[in-house]
Amino acid sequence: MYDLLIKLSMLLVFFGVMIYIGLYCRRHTTDVNGFVLGGRSVGPWLTAFAYGTSYFSAVVFVGYAGQFGWKYGIAATWAGIGNALLGSLLAWAVLGRRTRIMTQHLNSATMPQFFAARFQSRGMKLAASAIIFIFLIPYTASLYNGLSRLFGMAFHIDYSVCVIVMAVLTGVYVIAGGYMATAINDFIQGIIMIVGIVMVIAAVLKGQGGFLTALDSLAKVSDPAASEIPGVFASFFGPDPVGLLGVVLLTSLGTWGLPQMVQKFYAIRSEKAIDKGMIISTLFAVVVAGGCYFLGGFGRLFSTPELVAANGYDSIIPTMLEGLSTVLIAVVVILVLSASMSTLSSLVLASSSTLTLDFIKDTMIKDMDEKQQIRTMRLLIVAFIAISVVLALIQYASSVTFIAQLMGVSWGALAGAFLAPFLYGLYWKRTTKTACIINFAFSTVVMLANIFVDSSFPALLQSPINAGAFCMLAGLVIVPVFSLITRPPHPQHVREVFSCYDRTVVVSVKDSIGDQT
Repeated sequence: MYDLLIKLSMLLVFFGVMIYIGLYCRRHTTDVNGFVLGGRSVGPWLTAFAYGTSYFSAVVFVGYAGQFGWKYGIAATWAGIGNALLGSLLAWAVLGRRTRIMTQHLNSATMPQFFAARFQSRGMKLAASAIIFIFLIPYTASLYNGLSRLFGMAFHIDYSVCVIVMAVLTGVYVIAGGYMATAINDFIQGIIMIVGIVMVIAAVLKGQGGFLTALDSLAKVSDPAASEIPGVFASFFGPDPVGLLGVVLLTSLGTWGLPQMVQKFYAIRSEKAIDKGMIISTLFAVVVAGGCYFLGGFGRLFSTPELVAANGYDSIIPTMLEGLSTVLIAVVVILVLSASMSTLSSLVLASSSTLTLDFIKDTMIKDMDEKQQIRTMRLLIVAFIAISVVLALIQYASSVTFIAQLMGVSWGALAGAFLAPFLYGLYWKRTTKTACIINFAFSTVVMLANIFVDSSFPALLQSPINAGAFCMLAGLVIVPVFSLITRPPHPQHVREVFSCYDRTVVVSVKDSIGDQT
Protein backbone atom coordinates (compact mmCIF):
# COMPACT_ATOMS: atom_id res chain seq x y z
CA MET A 1 0.00 0.00 0.00
CA TYR A 2 2.86 2.37 0.90
CA ASP A 3 4.60 1.63 -2.42
CA LEU A 4 1.43 2.37 -4.37
CA LEU A 5 0.95 5.64 -2.46
CA ILE A 6 4.46 6.82 -3.44
CA LYS A 7 3.86 6.03 -7.11
CA LEU A 8 0.47 7.71 -7.19
CA SER A 9 1.75 10.81 -5.36
CA MET A 10 4.55 11.30 -7.90
CA LEU A 11 2.10 10.84 -10.76
CA LEU A 12 -0.41 13.31 -9.33
CA VAL A 13 2.29 15.99 -8.94
CA PHE A 14 3.39 15.38 -12.53
CA PHE A 15 -0.17 15.61 -13.87
CA GLY A 16 -0.89 18.72 -11.83
CA VAL A 17 2.12 20.58 -13.23
CA MET A 18 1.21 19.65 -16.81
CA ILE A 19 -2.37 20.89 -16.47
CA TYR A 20 -1.32 24.11 -14.71
CA ILE A 21 1.10 24.98 -17.52
CA GLY A 22 -1.59 24.32 -20.11
CA LEU A 23 -3.99 26.71 -18.40
CA TYR A 24 -1.24 29.28 -17.78
CA CYS A 25 -0.34 29.38 -21.49
CA ARG A 26 -3.86 30.14 -22.67
CA ARG A 27 -2.80 33.77 -23.19
CA HIS A 28 -0.61 32.61 -26.11
CA THR A 29 -3.55 31.09 -28.00
CA THR A 30 -5.46 34.19 -29.03
CA ASP A 31 -4.53 33.77 -32.71
CA VAL A 32 -3.49 30.96 -35.06
CA ASN A 33 0.19 31.96 -35.06
CA GLY A 34 0.25 31.82 -31.27
CA PHE A 35 -1.68 28.53 -31.00
CA VAL A 36 0.34 26.67 -33.66
CA LEU A 37 3.82 28.28 -33.40
CA GLY A 38 3.90 30.12 -30.08
CA GLY A 39 4.18 33.41 -31.98
CA ARG A 40 7.54 32.28 -33.47
CA SER A 41 9.15 33.47 -30.23
CA VAL A 42 10.25 30.21 -28.59
CA GLY A 43 13.82 30.22 -27.24
CA PRO A 44 16.58 27.69 -28.01
CA TRP A 45 16.27 25.66 -24.80
CA LEU A 46 12.51 25.15 -25.14
CA THR A 47 12.80 24.41 -28.88
CA ALA A 48 15.67 21.94 -28.42
CA PHE A 49 13.85 20.05 -25.68
CA ALA A 50 10.61 20.14 -27.66
CA TYR A 51 12.49 18.62 -30.61
CA GLY A 52 14.09 15.94 -28.45
CA THR A 53 11.01 14.95 -26.48
CA SER A 54 8.92 14.80 -29.67
CA TYR A 55 11.63 12.55 -31.12
CA PHE A 56 11.86 10.00 -28.30
CA SER A 57 8.84 8.37 -26.72
CA ALA A 58 7.61 5.05 -25.36
CA VAL A 59 8.12 3.75 -28.88
CA VAL A 60 11.87 4.17 -28.46
CA PHE A 61 12.15 3.29 -24.77
CA VAL A 62 9.93 0.21 -24.85
CA GLY A 63 9.51 -0.80 -28.50
CA TYR A 64 12.72 0.05 -30.32
CA ALA A 65 15.13 -0.37 -27.38
CA GLY A 66 13.60 -3.75 -26.56
CA GLN A 67 13.35 -5.13 -30.07
CA PHE A 68 16.63 -3.86 -31.48
CA GLY A 69 18.56 -4.41 -28.28
CA TRP A 70 17.43 -8.03 -28.49
CA LYS A 71 18.34 -8.35 -32.17
CA TYR A 72 21.67 -6.51 -32.19
CA GLY A 73 22.87 -6.57 -28.59
CA ILE A 74 25.04 -3.72 -27.38
CA ALA A 75 25.55 -2.65 -31.02
CA ALA A 76 22.01 -1.21 -30.89
CA THR A 77 23.67 1.81 -29.25
CA TRP A 78 24.63 2.84 -32.79
CA ALA A 79 20.97 3.73 -33.35
CA GLY A 80 21.17 6.24 -30.48
CA ILE A 81 24.42 7.67 -31.84
CA GLY A 82 22.83 8.01 -35.27
CA ASN A 83 19.83 9.76 -33.71
CA ALA A 84 22.17 12.28 -32.09
CA LEU A 85 24.44 12.94 -35.08
CA LEU A 86 22.09 12.52 -38.07
CA GLY A 87 18.69 13.05 -36.50
CA SER A 88 19.64 16.01 -34.30
CA LEU A 89 23.00 17.69 -35.06
CA LEU A 90 22.89 17.44 -38.86
CA ALA A 91 19.13 18.06 -39.04
CA TRP A 92 19.51 21.36 -37.16
CA ALA A 93 22.60 22.34 -39.18
CA VAL A 94 21.05 21.60 -42.58
CA LEU A 95 17.38 22.44 -42.04
CA GLY A 96 17.18 24.80 -39.08
CA ARG A 97 18.13 28.22 -40.45
CA ARG A 98 16.66 27.80 -43.94
CA THR A 99 13.40 26.40 -42.58
CA ARG A 100 13.00 29.26 -40.11
CA ILE A 101 13.68 31.93 -42.76
CA MET A 102 11.74 30.52 -45.70
CA THR A 103 8.63 29.47 -43.74
CA GLN A 104 8.31 32.96 -42.28
CA HIS A 105 8.90 34.50 -45.71
CA LEU A 106 6.17 32.30 -47.22
CA ASN A 107 3.91 32.79 -44.18
CA SER A 108 3.51 29.04 -43.71
CA ALA A 109 2.70 27.49 -40.34
CA THR A 110 2.56 23.84 -41.50
CA MET A 111 4.47 21.65 -43.93
CA PRO A 112 1.56 21.44 -46.43
CA GLN A 113 1.34 25.25 -46.40
CA PHE A 114 5.05 25.36 -47.18
CA PHE A 115 4.60 23.02 -50.16
CA ALA A 116 1.66 25.06 -51.44
CA ALA A 117 3.55 28.35 -51.29
CA ARG A 118 6.93 27.01 -52.42
CA PHE A 119 5.58 25.11 -55.45
CA GLN A 120 2.40 27.12 -56.13
CA SER A 121 0.29 23.98 -55.78
CA ARG A 122 -2.94 23.69 -53.84
CA GLY A 123 -3.05 20.01 -54.79
CA MET A 124 0.26 19.37 -53.01
CA LYS A 125 -1.14 21.01 -49.90
CA LEU A 126 -4.23 18.80 -49.88
CA ALA A 127 -2.24 15.62 -50.63
CA ALA A 128 0.34 16.36 -47.92
CA SER A 129 -2.34 17.10 -45.31
CA ALA A 130 -4.12 13.81 -46.10
CA ILE A 131 -0.87 11.82 -45.81
CA ILE A 132 -0.06 13.49 -42.48
CA PHE A 133 -3.48 12.85 -40.96
CA ILE A 134 -3.64 9.21 -42.07
CA PHE A 135 -0.13 8.12 -41.13
CA LEU A 136 0.18 9.96 -37.82
CA ILE A 137 -2.63 7.84 -36.38
CA PRO A 138 -0.70 4.50 -36.24
CA TYR A 139 2.25 6.36 -34.75
CA THR A 140 -0.01 7.70 -32.00
CA ALA A 141 -1.45 4.25 -31.33
CA SER A 142 2.06 2.91 -30.82
CA LEU A 143 2.64 5.48 -28.05
CA TYR A 144 -0.27 4.17 -26.02
CA ASN A 145 0.86 0.58 -26.44
CA GLY A 146 4.32 1.12 -25.01
CA LEU A 147 3.11 3.21 -22.09
CA SER A 148 0.40 0.77 -21.09
CA ARG A 149 2.86 -2.08 -20.58
CA LEU A 150 4.83 -0.08 -18.02
CA PHE A 151 1.67 1.09 -16.28
CA GLY A 152 0.50 -2.50 -16.10
CA MET A 153 3.81 -3.56 -14.55
CA ALA A 154 3.87 -0.74 -11.98
CA PHE A 155 0.19 -0.41 -11.04
CA HIS A 156 -1.54 -3.48 -12.48
CA ILE A 157 -4.00 -1.12 -14.14
CA ASP A 158 -6.10 -2.15 -17.12
CA TYR A 159 -4.71 -1.14 -20.53
CA SER A 160 -7.80 0.84 -21.55
CA VAL A 161 -7.62 2.95 -18.38
CA CYS A 162 -3.96 3.84 -19.07
CA VAL A 163 -4.76 4.85 -22.64
CA ILE A 164 -7.75 7.02 -21.73
CA VAL A 165 -6.01 8.81 -18.83
CA MET A 166 -2.98 9.68 -20.96
CA ALA A 167 -5.15 10.84 -23.86
CA VAL A 168 -7.37 13.07 -21.70
CA LEU A 169 -4.48 14.74 -19.86
CA THR A 170 -2.54 15.44 -23.03
CA GLY A 171 -5.66 16.77 -24.73
CA VAL A 172 -6.38 19.17 -21.87
CA TYR A 173 -3.05 20.96 -21.89
CA VAL A 174 -2.68 21.05 -25.69
CA ILE A 175 -6.22 22.36 -26.20
CA ALA A 176 -5.76 24.97 -23.49
CA GLY A 177 -2.23 26.22 -24.16
CA GLY A 178 -1.36 25.24 -27.73
CA TYR A 179 2.26 25.12 -28.86
CA MET A 180 3.67 27.21 -25.98
CA ALA A 181 2.17 24.88 -23.36
CA THR A 182 3.56 21.93 -25.29
CA ALA A 183 7.04 23.49 -25.44
CA ILE A 184 7.20 24.34 -21.72
CA ASN A 185 5.89 20.93 -20.73
CA ASP A 186 8.38 19.33 -23.13
CA PHE A 187 11.20 21.11 -21.30
CA ILE A 188 10.09 19.75 -17.94
CA GLN A 189 9.46 16.31 -19.40
CA GLY A 190 12.89 16.38 -21.06
CA ILE A 191 14.64 16.98 -17.74
CA ILE A 192 12.71 14.05 -16.26
CA MET A 193 13.77 11.87 -19.19
CA ILE A 194 17.47 12.73 -18.81
CA VAL A 195 17.55 12.13 -15.05
CA GLY A 196 15.39 9.03 -15.32
CA ILE A 197 17.37 7.23 -18.02
CA VAL A 198 20.67 7.80 -16.17
CA MET A 199 19.19 6.45 -12.93
CA VAL A 200 17.66 3.41 -14.63
CA ILE A 201 20.84 2.45 -16.50
CA ALA A 202 22.89 2.74 -13.31
CA ALA A 203 20.40 0.60 -11.33
CA VAL A 204 20.06 -2.10 -14.02
CA LEU A 205 23.83 -2.47 -14.50
CA LYS A 206 24.42 -2.47 -10.75
CA GLY A 207 21.98 -5.36 -10.48
CA GLN A 208 24.12 -7.29 -12.97
CA GLY A 209 27.36 -6.64 -11.08
CA GLY A 210 28.43 -3.52 -12.97
CA PHE A 211 29.04 -2.64 -16.61
CA LEU A 212 32.03 -4.95 -17.28
CA THR A 213 30.38 -7.92 -15.59
CA ALA A 214 27.15 -7.33 -17.51
CA LEU A 215 29.10 -7.03 -20.78
CA ASP A 216 30.94 -10.27 -20.02
CA SER A 217 27.63 -12.03 -19.30
CA LEU A 218 26.20 -10.68 -22.57
CA ALA A 219 29.23 -12.02 -24.47
CA LYS A 220 28.42 -15.50 -23.18
CA VAL A 221 24.85 -15.42 -24.53
CA SER A 222 24.33 -17.51 -27.65
CA ASP A 223 21.40 -17.75 -30.00
CA PRO A 224 21.98 -19.96 -33.08
CA ALA A 225 18.83 -18.52 -34.67
CA ALA A 226 20.48 -15.08 -34.74
CA SER A 227 24.17 -15.89 -35.24
CA GLU A 228 26.71 -18.66 -34.77
CA ILE A 229 29.49 -16.20 -33.86
CA PRO A 230 30.50 -16.39 -30.16
CA GLY A 231 30.04 -13.16 -28.19
CA VAL A 232 28.27 -11.46 -31.08
CA PHE A 233 25.74 -9.63 -28.86
CA ALA A 234 28.59 -7.83 -27.08
CA SER A 235 30.38 -6.98 -30.33
CA PHE A 236 30.84 -3.64 -32.10
CA PHE A 237 28.36 -4.18 -34.95
CA GLY A 238 26.25 -7.09 -33.67
CA PRO A 239 24.93 -10.06 -35.65
CA ASP A 240 23.28 -8.09 -38.48
CA PRO A 241 25.06 -4.84 -39.46
CA VAL A 242 22.89 -4.34 -42.58
CA GLY A 243 19.65 -4.56 -40.60
CA LEU A 244 21.11 -2.24 -37.97
CA LEU A 245 21.97 0.29 -40.67
CA GLY A 246 18.31 0.33 -41.77
CA VAL A 247 17.24 1.11 -38.20
CA VAL A 248 19.82 3.92 -37.95
CA LEU A 249 18.68 5.48 -41.23
CA LEU A 250 14.95 5.31 -40.53
CA THR A 251 15.14 6.58 -36.95
CA SER A 252 17.76 9.27 -37.71
CA LEU A 253 17.30 10.58 -41.24
CA GLY A 254 13.54 10.11 -40.90
CA THR A 255 13.19 13.13 -38.62
CA TRP A 256 14.13 15.39 -41.54
CA GLY A 257 10.77 14.72 -43.17
CA LEU A 258 8.43 14.42 -40.16
CA PRO A 259 6.09 17.43 -39.96
CA GLN A 260 5.88 17.41 -36.15
CA MET A 261 9.70 17.58 -35.96
CA VAL A 262 10.41 20.12 -38.71
CA GLN A 263 7.70 22.39 -37.33
CA LYS A 264 9.93 23.08 -34.31
CA PHE A 265 12.23 25.11 -36.60
CA TYR A 266 9.26 27.25 -37.68
CA ALA A 267 8.71 28.46 -34.13
CA ILE A 268 12.22 29.20 -32.86
CA ARG A 269 12.87 32.82 -31.95
CA SER A 270 15.75 33.71 -34.28
CA GLU A 271 18.59 32.44 -36.45
CA LYS A 272 21.06 32.95 -33.61
CA ALA A 273 18.99 30.70 -31.35
CA ILE A 274 19.34 27.84 -33.85
CA ASP A 275 23.08 27.37 -33.16
CA LYS A 276 22.50 27.05 -29.43
CA GLY A 277 19.45 24.83 -29.92
CA MET A 278 21.47 22.50 -32.17
CA ILE A 279 24.02 21.78 -29.44
CA ILE A 280 21.39 21.31 -26.73
CA SER A 281 19.31 19.00 -28.90
CA THR A 282 22.33 16.86 -29.83
CA LEU A 283 23.44 16.41 -26.21
CA PHE A 284 19.87 15.54 -25.24
CA ALA A 285 19.76 12.84 -27.94
CA VAL A 286 23.12 11.40 -26.85
CA VAL A 287 21.86 10.88 -23.32
CA VAL A 288 18.27 9.83 -23.99
CA ALA A 289 18.47 7.89 -27.27
CA GLY A 290 21.95 6.54 -26.62
CA GLY A 291 20.89 5.53 -23.13
CA CYS A 292 17.69 3.79 -24.28
CA TYR A 293 19.37 1.65 -26.92
CA PHE A 294 22.35 0.96 -24.66
CA LEU A 295 19.97 -0.28 -21.97
CA GLY A 296 18.03 -2.39 -24.48
CA GLY A 297 21.28 -4.04 -25.55
CA PHE A 298 21.33 -5.96 -22.25
CA GLY A 299 17.82 -7.34 -22.76
CA ARG A 300 19.05 -10.92 -23.30
CA LEU A 301 20.29 -11.00 -19.70
CA PHE A 302 16.71 -10.63 -18.47
CA SER A 303 14.63 -12.66 -20.89
CA THR A 304 14.78 -15.80 -23.02
CA PRO A 305 13.83 -16.57 -26.63
CA GLU A 306 10.86 -18.58 -25.33
CA LEU A 307 9.52 -15.66 -23.28
CA VAL A 308 10.02 -13.23 -26.14
CA ALA A 309 8.24 -15.61 -28.53
CA ALA A 310 5.33 -15.82 -26.10
CA ASN A 311 5.09 -12.17 -24.99
CA GLY A 312 6.69 -10.20 -27.83
CA TYR A 313 9.60 -7.78 -28.00
CA ASP A 314 7.61 -5.11 -26.20
CA SER A 315 7.80 -7.13 -22.97
CA ILE A 316 11.62 -7.07 -22.78
CA ILE A 317 12.16 -3.62 -21.20
CA PRO A 318 9.30 -3.98 -18.65
CA THR A 319 10.81 -7.34 -17.64
CA MET A 320 14.21 -5.68 -17.11
CA LEU A 321 12.66 -3.09 -14.80
CA GLU A 322 10.52 -5.32 -12.61
CA GLY A 323 13.24 -5.73 -9.97
CA LEU A 324 13.82 -2.01 -9.43
CA SER A 325 12.87 -0.17 -6.25
CA THR A 326 9.49 1.46 -5.83
CA VAL A 327 10.85 4.97 -6.34
CA LEU A 328 12.79 3.95 -9.45
CA ILE A 329 9.78 2.23 -10.97
CA ALA A 330 7.78 5.42 -10.37
CA VAL A 331 10.58 7.41 -12.04
CA VAL A 332 10.50 5.03 -15.03
CA VAL A 333 6.75 5.36 -15.40
CA ILE A 334 6.96 9.16 -15.26
CA LEU A 335 9.94 9.06 -17.66
CA VAL A 336 8.02 7.12 -20.28
CA LEU A 337 4.84 9.06 -19.58
CA SER A 338 6.80 12.29 -20.17
CA ALA A 339 8.26 10.99 -23.41
CA SER A 340 4.92 9.73 -24.68
CA MET A 341 2.83 12.75 -23.71
CA SER A 342 5.33 15.16 -25.29
CA THR A 343 5.34 13.19 -28.53
CA LEU A 344 1.56 12.80 -28.49
CA SER A 345 1.08 16.54 -27.98
CA SER A 346 3.29 17.28 -30.99
CA LEU A 347 1.43 14.75 -33.13
CA VAL A 348 -2.06 15.96 -32.33
CA LEU A 349 -1.07 19.62 -32.75
CA ALA A 350 0.60 18.92 -36.10
CA SER A 351 -2.34 16.86 -37.32
CA SER A 352 -5.11 19.22 -36.20
CA SER A 353 -3.35 22.34 -37.50
CA THR A 354 -2.63 20.66 -40.82
CA LEU A 355 -6.19 19.49 -41.31
CA THR A 356 -7.64 22.88 -40.31
CA LEU A 357 -5.28 25.24 -42.13
CA ASP A 358 -4.56 23.10 -45.18
CA PHE A 359 -7.72 21.10 -45.79
CA ILE A 360 -10.79 22.67 -44.19
CA LYS A 361 -9.89 26.36 -44.49
CA ASP A 362 -10.74 27.77 -47.94
CA THR A 363 -11.65 24.29 -49.19
CA MET A 364 -14.62 23.15 -47.12
CA ILE A 365 -15.33 26.35 -45.18
CA LYS A 366 -14.66 29.67 -46.87
CA ASP A 367 -13.39 32.74 -45.02
CA MET A 368 -12.65 31.16 -41.63
CA ASP A 369 -11.61 33.83 -39.14
CA GLU A 370 -8.92 33.30 -36.46
CA LYS A 371 -11.35 32.24 -33.73
CA GLN A 372 -13.05 29.71 -36.00
CA GLN A 373 -9.70 28.23 -36.99
CA ILE A 374 -8.57 27.83 -33.38
CA ARG A 375 -11.95 26.36 -32.40
CA THR A 376 -11.75 23.89 -35.29
CA MET A 377 -8.21 22.86 -34.34
CA ARG A 378 -9.29 22.20 -30.77
CA LEU A 379 -12.19 20.05 -31.95
CA LEU A 380 -9.88 18.13 -34.27
CA ILE A 381 -7.43 17.52 -31.42
CA VAL A 382 -10.26 15.78 -29.58
CA ALA A 383 -11.21 13.81 -32.70
CA PHE A 384 -7.62 12.80 -33.47
CA ILE A 385 -7.00 11.61 -29.91
CA ALA A 386 -10.29 9.68 -29.91
CA ILE A 387 -9.49 7.91 -33.19
CA SER A 388 -6.00 6.97 -32.04
CA VAL A 389 -7.37 5.65 -28.72
CA VAL A 390 -9.85 3.42 -30.54
CA LEU A 391 -7.10 2.18 -32.86
CA ALA A 392 -4.82 1.49 -29.89
CA LEU A 393 -7.52 -0.54 -28.14
CA ILE A 394 -8.29 -2.52 -31.31
CA GLN A 395 -4.58 -3.14 -31.91
CA TYR A 396 -4.09 -4.36 -28.35
CA ALA A 397 -7.10 -6.68 -28.49
CA SER A 398 -6.12 -8.22 -31.83
CA SER A 399 -2.33 -8.09 -31.37
CA VAL A 400 -1.92 -6.76 -34.91
CA THR A 401 1.78 -5.92 -34.67
CA PHE A 402 4.63 -4.77 -32.48
CA ILE A 403 5.29 -1.16 -31.52
CA ALA A 404 8.31 -0.84 -33.77
CA GLN A 405 6.36 -1.97 -36.83
CA LEU A 406 3.55 0.52 -36.19
CA MET A 407 6.05 3.34 -35.90
CA GLY A 408 8.02 2.04 -38.89
CA VAL A 409 4.98 2.28 -41.15
CA SER A 410 4.22 5.82 -40.00
CA TRP A 411 7.77 7.14 -40.17
CA GLY A 412 8.43 5.39 -43.47
CA ALA A 413 5.40 6.89 -45.20
CA LEU A 414 5.80 10.42 -43.82
CA ALA A 415 9.58 10.75 -44.10
CA GLY A 416 9.65 8.94 -47.43
CA ALA A 417 7.01 11.29 -48.87
CA PHE A 418 8.26 14.59 -47.43
CA LEU A 419 12.01 14.42 -46.76
CA ALA A 420 13.30 14.90 -50.31
CA PRO A 421 10.67 17.48 -51.45
CA PHE A 422 11.23 19.56 -48.31
CA LEU A 423 15.03 19.36 -48.41
CA TYR A 424 15.34 20.14 -52.12
CA GLY A 425 12.63 22.78 -51.80
CA LEU A 426 14.77 24.66 -49.29
CA TYR A 427 18.00 24.44 -51.26
CA TRP A 428 17.45 23.79 -54.98
CA LYS A 429 15.66 26.29 -57.23
CA ARG A 430 15.12 23.71 -59.98
CA THR A 431 12.93 21.45 -57.81
CA THR A 432 9.58 20.93 -59.53
CA LYS A 433 6.07 20.34 -58.31
CA THR A 434 5.66 17.24 -60.50
CA ALA A 435 8.75 15.55 -59.06
CA CYS A 436 7.52 16.12 -55.52
CA ILE A 437 4.06 14.74 -56.29
CA ILE A 438 5.63 11.63 -57.86
CA ASN A 439 7.64 11.15 -54.68
CA PHE A 440 4.51 11.57 -52.52
CA ALA A 441 2.79 8.83 -54.50
CA PHE A 442 5.79 6.49 -54.57
CA SER A 443 6.37 6.44 -50.79
CA THR A 444 2.68 6.23 -49.92
CA VAL A 445 2.08 3.31 -52.29
CA VAL A 446 5.21 1.44 -51.15
CA MET A 447 4.36 1.73 -47.44
CA LEU A 448 0.69 0.79 -47.94
CA ALA A 449 1.78 -2.21 -50.00
CA ASN A 450 4.22 -3.12 -47.22
CA ILE A 451 1.29 -3.31 -44.81
CA PHE A 452 -1.05 -5.43 -46.95
CA VAL A 453 1.17 -7.44 -49.33
CA ASP A 454 4.55 -7.46 -47.60
CA SER A 455 5.20 -11.06 -48.66
CA SER A 456 5.55 -9.90 -52.27
CA PHE A 457 8.47 -7.62 -51.32
CA PRO A 458 12.13 -8.74 -51.42
CA ALA A 459 13.12 -10.29 -48.09
CA LEU A 460 15.14 -7.23 -47.04
CA LEU A 461 12.20 -4.85 -47.62
CA GLN A 462 9.48 -6.92 -45.96
CA SER A 463 10.25 -5.12 -42.70
CA PRO A 464 8.51 -1.71 -42.55
CA ILE A 465 11.71 -0.37 -40.98
CA ASN A 466 13.78 -1.22 -44.05
CA ALA A 467 10.98 -0.28 -46.44
CA GLY A 468 10.75 3.16 -44.84
CA ALA A 469 14.52 3.68 -45.07
CA PHE A 470 14.35 2.63 -48.73
CA CYS A 471 11.60 5.19 -49.46
CA MET A 472 13.64 7.99 -47.91
CA LEU A 473 16.78 7.15 -49.88
CA ALA A 474 14.79 6.60 -53.08
CA GLY A 475 13.20 10.05 -52.68
CA LEU A 476 16.62 11.68 -52.67
CA VAL A 477 17.05 10.27 -56.20
CA ILE A 478 13.47 10.55 -57.48
CA VAL A 479 13.03 14.27 -56.83
CA PRO A 480 16.18 15.52 -58.62
CA VAL A 481 15.81 13.09 -61.55
CA PHE A 482 12.19 14.00 -62.25
CA SER A 483 12.88 17.69 -61.60
CA LEU A 484 15.41 17.66 -64.43
CA ILE A 485 13.03 16.05 -66.93
CA THR A 486 9.86 18.00 -66.08
CA ARG A 487 8.92 21.62 -66.73
CA PRO A 488 10.95 23.99 -64.51
CA PRO A 489 9.16 26.32 -62.07
CA HIS A 490 8.43 29.90 -63.07
CA PRO A 491 11.68 31.94 -62.71
CA GLN A 492 9.98 34.98 -61.18
CA HIS A 493 8.32 32.87 -58.47
CA VAL A 494 11.59 31.09 -57.68
CA ARG A 495 13.43 34.40 -57.36
CA GLU A 496 10.75 35.67 -55.00
CA VAL A 497 10.88 32.52 -52.85
CA PHE A 498 14.67 32.47 -52.53
CA SER A 499 14.96 36.22 -52.01
CA CYS A 500 14.50 35.55 -48.30
CA TYR A 501 18.06 34.22 -48.15
CA ASP A 502 19.51 37.44 -49.55
CA ARG A 503 20.98 39.61 -46.88
CA THR A 504 22.40 43.11 -47.27
CA VAL A 505 25.40 43.75 -45.03
CA VAL A 506 26.41 47.36 -44.41
CA VAL A 507 30.08 47.97 -43.59
CA SER A 508 32.19 51.09 -43.10
CA VAL A 509 34.22 52.41 -46.03
CA LYS A 510 37.54 51.34 -44.51
CA ASP A 511 36.32 47.74 -44.29
CA SER A 512 34.96 47.66 -47.85
CA ILE A 513 37.01 46.13 -50.68
CA GLY A 514 34.99 47.63 -53.50
CA ASP A 515 36.39 49.71 -56.35
CA GLN A 516 39.26 51.94 -55.20
CA THR A 517 40.75 54.82 -57.24
